[in-house]
Amino acid sequence: MKPAPPGSDLKRALGACRTAFVAVGLLSGASNILMLTGSFYMLQVYDRVLPSRSVPTLVGLSVLAAMLFAFMGLQDLIRSRLMARIAGSLYRSVSPRLYDTVLQITVRGADANSGLQPIRDIDSIRSFLSSQGTIALFDIPWVVIYLAICFAFHFWIGMAALVGAIILVVLTVLSEMLTRILSKEAFTASGQRMGFAETSRRNAETVIALGMSDRFAEKWRDLNTDAMLRQRRLADVTSGLGVISKFLRMSLQSGVLGLGAYLVIQQEATAGIIIASSILTARALAPIDLAIAHWKGFVAARQSWERLTRLLAAYPERAAPMALPRPSASLSVENISAGPPGTQRLVLSDVSFALKAGQGLGIIGPSASGKSSLARLLVGVWRPVRGKVCLDGATLDQWTSTALGSSIGYLPQNVELLSGTVAQNIARFELQASTETIVDAARTAGVHEMIVGLPGGYDMQVGEQGSALSAGQRQRVALARALYGNPFLIVLDEPNSNLDAEGEAALTQAILASRARGAIVVVVAHRPSALAGVDLLLTLNKGQAQAFGPKDKVIAALRRNAAPQGPLKVVSDGER
Repeated sequence: MKPAPPGSDLKRALGACRTAFVAVGLLSGASNILMLTGSFYMLQVYDRVLPSRSVPTLVGLSVLAAMLFAFMGLQDLIRSRLMARIAGSLYRSVSPRLYDTVLQITVRGADANSGLQPIRDIDSIRSFLSSQGTIALFDIPWVVIYLAICFAFHFWIGMAALVGAIILVVLTVLSEMLTRILSKEAFTASGQRMGFAETSRRNAETVIALGMSDRFAEKWRDLNTDAMLRQRRLADVTSGLGVISKFLRMSLQSGVLGLGAYLVIQQEATAGIIIASSILTARALAPIDLAIAHWKGFVAARQSWERLTRLLAAYPERAAPMALPRPSASLSVENISAGPPGTQRLVLSDVSFALKAGQGLGIIGPSASGKSSLARLLVGVWRPVRGKVCLDGATLDQWTSTALGSSIGYLPQNVELLSGTVAQNIARFELQASTETIVDAARTAGVHEMIVGLPGGYDMQVGEQGSALSAGQRQRVALARALYGNPFLIVLDEPNSNLDAEGEAALTQAILASRARGAIVVVVAHRPSALAGVDLLLTLNKGQAQAFGPKDKVIAALRRNAAPQGPLKVVSDGER
């Protein structure tokens, strides 16, 4: 299966609803024809029923009009529901891609404040598609038919309706010109406000503990005031144009009544034309008036469409590669250079090493030497600028994320659990996870006894980000999650930062047990105790590899140099 052309996802999703759009168009045509019922009913009443004083004719016309109005209402209901289902179909088709893109935005270092914007954008498009604004767009082409009938009644009635339509079209164009810039400014200001609010929420403890609440509150007020001001300007413009269009439509409707009365006096029209032309003129201008009323939603949906098109083009869907066997032999890092996604700064330069099944590697070095960056590269979260990371000779991009993830265990430096039970977190939320596999991972991590001692044991809810557990408990549960399914490559970044002596002993046993079954274990460490279970050592400094080899030899070399870089000094427990 070939990947879809970049940015075509939205068009393909709407294209799949082509038949439904045709149905809405046909229903709109029938509905607009039936809209003539009121005008022609009044025309017949005034010109035929009243002069003839025929009650049966009045009853017959009334019954026919009621039936046509009921049929028209049914058609309007059907097309409204069709548009709602088209909006739902678009959402279902695109939302999986958007969710995957949101994850990619985060790991590739895009603006974190706009990370959830794609979800808001698709909601904006869905909301507009299911609104009356979209129905108005289907009705606007029928304005020409209404104007033609107005001209058929009388030339000046047609001219009055035409002038009114032109004025409303000018208002629509003016609305487009005035709201385009204001809408973008309001969107930007709102994004800055929400980004600051999210930053404040994530760092609430620091903000409160360091007495920054008042300063942050003042900045929030400034951002909030700016956002509200821009939103108010946009609302003022759209509501003002809406009021003007309503005033013109009502004035025109009354004006047509007066014009019709004048034409009757001049014996150039019948009495029925007075009412019929007034109703018809109002109906002719109604779609334009409705479009103006929903113009704000249309502008928002259009901007959302443009942003999503650019975003999906920047993160194209990749065809699933051929399934490869589960890696089981080697890890090789070949001259990789990399930096934080979205930046031009390199934090690793030309790093190379190779590991075989059963080996354990410790990575040490001063702060900002590139240790955590290397860990992210090994598990495929980051992509190298140069070089490659291979498992069993195949680069990481030759696996799908799901297939690669089942072969990798990763414990990040900043541990966060997901809202759910302890068991669900260990099992990586796998739906068909067996109890035996979950308990086996917990036992390997040395955390089974701790879990069964928790309220609810494996069924305990950990809370948002694992808030119901202590930092050490979260780290040990996350270690069990990294070991779940016996992955081939296990990467642990500062795995003992929150552990006590018992936890560190369990960590060492977990590393040794994983190596014994043939896994490769990579440990990023500042504390020497985390290196007890590895046999190889890699030292990094300023993004470059300084030494790589057996742990004892590398440590001996560091001691001979007498001045290892940075805060880490790898020494034996007896010398600490």
